[in-house]
Amino acid sequence: MSKTEPTWTGEPIAEGEWAGWRIWGPDPFELLSGPFYARAEPGGAMVCAFRAGPKHMNGHGAMHGGALMTFADYALFAIAGEEIRETSAVTAQMSCEFIDAAFEGEIVEARGEIIRSGGSLIFLRGMVTADGRPALSFSAILKKLRRR
Repeated sequence: MSKTEPTWTGEPIAEGEWAGWRIWGPDPFELLSGPFYARAEPGGAMVCAFRAGPKHMNGHGAMHGGALMTFADYALFAIAGEEIRETSAVTAQMSCEFIDAAFEGEIVEARGEIIRSGGSLIFLRGMVTADGRPALSFSAILKKLRRR
C-alpha cells in the first residue's frame, strides 16, 4: 500500500531535461526509485515521467516490472491530486498488464484519468509508455483516509 500527502516538493525545476517539472513527494521510496517528475498539461491533466536508468533494469536488459509498477503507483497520486488535496490516501488495489518492455535511456511517461470519485474511494486507470510505446496499462482504487 502506498500512502502520501499530495504535495509538491519545492519549486518547478528551473533548467535541464526536467525544466518545468516538479517532484511530487514526500515518499522516500519513490525518491530512491526515481526520481519521478510530474506536471500539469494544458487543460490540467497530469503527466508523470522519468528517464529509465541502469538501476531500473532487470537481468535481461529491460526495465524491471516492479519499477514500472512503482512508477504507476506514483502516478496514481498525481492523477488524483485534486481529489486528495485535503486528505491523504492509500492504494487499496492496483492491477497492471505488461504490454511492452522499456529500455535504458527511454523516457517513461504515465497518464491517466479518474473514472469515479466518491466519499472514500477513487477509481482510476491509465497507461505507462516508453518513448511513446504502450508499456503498462493500470487500473487502481485509492482509499481516502480521514485526518487524525
